[in-house]
Amino acid sequence: MKKLLFLLLAIATISCANQEKVEYNKTVIDEEENVKMLVGYANREGFNQEPFKEWFDENYDGYTVNDSLAELIKPEVKDKTLKLFMGTWCSDSQRETPSIYKLLDKIDFDYSKLELITLDREKATSDSLQAGYNIDFVPTLIIYKNDNELNRIVEYPIETLEQDLLKILRGEDYKH
Repeated sequence: MKKLLFLLLAIATISCANQEKVEYNKTVIDEEENVKMLVGYANREGFNQEPFKEWFDENYDGYTVNDSLAELIKPEVKDKTLKLFMGTWCSDSQRETPSIYKLLDKIDFDYSKLELITLDREKATSDSLQAGYNIDFVPTLIIYKNDNELNRIVEYPIETLEQDLLKILRGEDYKH
């Protein structure tokens, strides 16, 4: 019994050691503008550093969530996951990403169900995190249920963020 326990512990230790540690909020220099940009996996904490903090806070504070639509979104999004591709260099991403976060905050979204991937100007990462997702414009917010894509909001909402998201979550006709 001790040998079996030792063997299982050894396998678990080796398995954990072999797993890659995900690096979040990696910055590189945007050679076109000679400023920092986030590239790769990111999270909200990445927007707390300069030069991202200024535009993130300004656009977050400037966005007014439609409370009545947010209440309708809240139960619809509980069993969904989101993947957000954005570029910190992109004015559309700088405008829309803080709005998305403000709406998600309003509905108490479980952020473990959001994957944020920041892209360079070629809409790529060094480890091709964008591969297979057909990202032509940023930001692109993809909504999933059971790992199946329901739809996506590309670059900017057609009506409003809340209206577009609610249509997608309810399975209504929506074309980005």
